[in-house]
Amino acid sequence: MAISLDGLDDDFRASLEKTLDACAKVGVVMIPYFGRRTPLEQAKLWRQSRTRQQIDAGIQKLKDHGAPFLADCIASAGPQHGPHVTGAMPGFSWHQWLEAMDCYWERDGDAEWSTDLLGEKNGYRIFASKATAAGLTAGGYWQSLKDWPHVQKRASGSPVSAGMTYAEINAKMQELYG
Repeated sequence: MAISLDGLDDDFRASLEKTLDACAKVGVVMIPYFGRRTPLEQAKLWRQSRTRQQIDAGIQKLKDHGAPFLADCIASAGPQHGPHVTGAMPGFSWHQWLEAMDCYWERDGDAEWSTDLLGEKNGYRIFASKATAAGLTAGGYWQSLKDWPHVQKRASGSPVSAGMTYAEINAKMQELYG
């Protein structure tokens, strides 16, 4: 089931809608399923597959760099188990900034997760191409940890690589979600 695009960054939403429309015009139905992700939700995903030592080091790094709210999100997330899905600590994913969306490819009424070529076309590769044409960054084109369902507004991988400090990220996340 598609989620609402309400609340997303206005420019990002416009580019995402353009991308979804362009995909539909070539017979590829992409369904938005994960947009806004709170810092606590991100912390739960980040904690998956990490050791206690890695978690403690992440919490300490955030505290040392002036991000106590984000450190508390990781501490509050509690034990999590599962596969490695993200390298982004809370506040460091564009999902928290309302500038990212994950979409699945719908084939014959079902979610299709395969990124291998299926028949004449693969919806994720078309999605990435149309997103790039609309000015978005497609996770499927990343050099590592390819994320075909993911698109985002910014080319930079995180707020830090966009020039923000940990303290600035912490303040914005506390303003939005605290």
